[in-house]
Amino acid sequence: MIDMIEKIPFDGLKKNSDNMIPVIVQDIANDDVLMMAYMNKEAYDLTIATGIMHYYSRSRDELWCKGATSGHYQHLKKMYIDCDNDTILVKVIQDGAACHTGNRSCFYKEYKLT
Repeated sequence: MIDMIEKIPFDGLKKNSDNMIPVIVQDIANDDVLMMAYMNKEAYDLTIATGIMHYYSRSRDELWCKGATSGHYQHLKKMYIDCDNDTILVKVIQDGAACHTGNRSCFYKEYKLT
């Protein structure tokens, strides 16, 4: 767990082979998991500087500000780093839906166990 006051630099995190770090996004009001995405250094720095979540789209190969197109912004409220410094957990205030399908969360498909 990290206090935002520490502001760990991106270089202090363990990245994957694409030099990115996975980010798990939770709703601060109820702890619902909203989505998972990746950040590169630019997305990380913009998120810290603006308080609005930025990610790197691997499929589009570009930086994106969550909500810039849809208006469904994610306002950063808390940030945690896991014990291995290789995954970020953020708690946000979510404007509207988090998922591009229009669902509140990207995790709306329940896998039925036998």
